[in-house]
Amino acid sequence: MTDLWWFLPFGFILTVLIESPVLWIGLPKLPFHRKLWFGFWLTACTYPVVVLVLPALMGGCSRGMYLLIAETFAPIAECWIFWIALRGKMDFARRDWIVSFATIVVANLASFIIGEVLWINGFI
Repeated sequence: MTDLWWFLPFGFILTVLIESPVLWIGLPKLPFHRKLWFGFWLTACTYPVVVLVLPALMGGCSRGMYLLIAETFAPIAECWIFWIALRGKMDFARRDWIVSFATIVVANLASFIIGEVLWINGFI
């Protein structure tokens, strides 16, 4: 568990650097500063759960099961947080919500794939 605490800041920064450009490109109708904020904030809300809480709760489970749960939790939670933050505050049509949620899922997939490549190659 101590290793996870040491990994947390490195992994957080890496995740923000990977996911933020996807959000900047894909999120509709938001000014740049809000896209930047969501790139940081959505990861800040879910990353500690993925890195610290789920491993503690799933100690005896396989890596595959952990990845399935963690990588399902993160985009669902981030979509929900995004919706809670903006519902009623933005003039989003149904299509805008769908594009936003798809963008959040793609950002999470990008960080997962890059993280897995780094892990498989022994960089993390």
